[in-house]
Amino acid sequence: MRSFALLLTLAAPLAAQAPLHQQIAEIAKDAKGTVYVACSLPGTALDCGLNEHGHPPMQSTFKFPLAMAVFHQIELGKLQLDQPARFLKSDRSVTYSPLQEEFPEADVDVPLRKIIKLTVETSDNTAADIQLRLIGGPAVLQQYLDSLGLTAIHQQDNERAMHADHKLQYRNSAEPTAMVALLRLFADHSPLNKEHTALLNSWMLEATSSPQRIKGLLPAGTPAAHKTGSSGEESGMIPATNDVGLITLPAVAGRPERRLALAIFVTDAHADQATCEAVIARIAKAIYDAAVTKAR
Repeated sequence: MRSFALLLTLAAPLAAQAPLHQQIAEIAKDAKGTVYVACSLPGTALDCGLNEHGHPPMQSTFKFPLAMAVFHQIELGKLQLDQPARFLKSDRSVTYSPLQEEFPEADVDVPLRKIIKLTVETSDNTAADIQLRLIGGPAVLQQYLDSLGLTAIHQQDNERAMHADHKLQYRNSAEPTAMVALLRLFADHSPLNKEHTALLNSWMLEATSSPQRIKGLLPAGTPAAHKTGSSGEESGMIPATNDVGLITLPAVAGRPERRLALAIFVTDAHADQATCEAVIARIAKAIYDAAVTKAR
């Protein structure tokens, strides 16, 4: 497997002056699969769309809208942020979960705040399923998304079900433009209160999963609130390598802070994981550079 650094070095000759859409399309070829891209910066036209109305599998990027839905339930008074949430033995599964590593026997109360934080920051699958159980299942998450007008984001299954039958990941999908619309809504006119918006944003900024994707080539110190999604390799193919998020652009005197929303999904790739992640990093950097140039 080629190293991430080497892949970026090999990518350097890409013509910086080529139109953004062309740059993205050329980079995407390296994934040997299908790449979906959408982005948005208010007041700035960015020709970044690539298969932007397709429906790639979300994998764990769904945990961003899931956290929003849980905070919505808290604001409705149905849940409390610091209430004890029972981690049941039946919640355990063979999947990635720092929560499960900490409490391997389960049958313990954990503050809901911690469960949400683990889901967003570390992409904890068991913690995500606990939240889905607490709000009433994937159908309730879907109802929340529909209420926001985001019917092109589809969540039908929990993590346990998707791990048991990998084909299900393809029906838990998001149109890239819809995911960007959700990011834009969260950044500009959040349906959550200020406290919860700030808390979720801080956890996405501190996310530890796959920092070499959207954040991989950004200038050091650039704030990027993001949520990744990954399927792992299956029979020589990688169904999903994803990242969605909000990048804060450099400050411009006399202008308010501007945040670039973008969603990049790499689907059914026959390249290796390092290449898929480098594709995301290079596309994110190309979009970031174009946004910075046009936002001056």
